[in-house]
Amino acid sequence: MEVITEIIGNVHSPEWKEKLKDAHIETIFLDQWTAQKSRFLVKSDHGNEFPIALKRGSRVTDGDIILFDPEKKNAVVLHLDLSNVLVIDLEGLKNLTPEEVIRVSVELGHAIGNQHWPAVVKGTKVYVPLTVDKKVMLSVMETHNIDHIRFDFQPGNEVIPYLAPHELRKLFGGASHESHSHVH
Repeated sequence: MEVITEIIGNVHSPEWKEKLKDAHIETIFLDQWTAQKSRFLVKSDHGNEFPIALKRGSRVTDGDIILFDPEKKNAVVLHLDLSNVLVIDLEGLKNLTPEEVIRVSVELGHAIGNQHWPAVVKGTKVYVPLTVDKKVMLSVMETHNIDHIRFDFQPGNEVIPYLAPHELRKLFGGASHESHSHVH
C-alpha cells in the first residue's frame, strides 16, 4: 500500500477544477481530530484505505487532492468536517482605558472559562470551538452581554489559515460535542 506524502492540488483551484471536470471523485472525510494531524490512516467513501504521512508542517485543507490518475480520470480528495468556531473580536478594546480592558477581559475570561471551553487567542481574536450546541454558546455570550466585543460563528475551515499547527491542535484536537462543558 502506497503511503501518501504530499498534497498534489486542491479542487478549489481553477487549474484543478478543469482537470477534475468529468472525473470520478473518491472522498475521504476527515474529522476535527484527524484533520490537524500529519500522519493518519483513513478510509474513503468507497471503503479504500489510505495511509497518509505528510511532511512536517504540512496543513490539510478542505478539497486537498492526494491522488489523481489523469488517464482514468479518478481522484481522491480530502474533505474536512470541522465544526463551527465562535470567533470573538476584541478590536473594540483598543481605544479603551487599561482599567476597561481589564474589566472586559476578565468578564470574557469568566464567561468562557466557566464553561470550560478551550480557546485560542490570536491577535485581537479569540477562537472557541463549538463544544456544545451553537444555541447554548450563543445564549452564554448574549447572557453575559460583554461590552466592546463582537462575535460570530465561522466555519472551522475558514479559520485554519489564521492559526499555527499547535493552535489548531488546541482548537480542534480535543473539541467534541461531549467534551468541555459542564452544568452547574
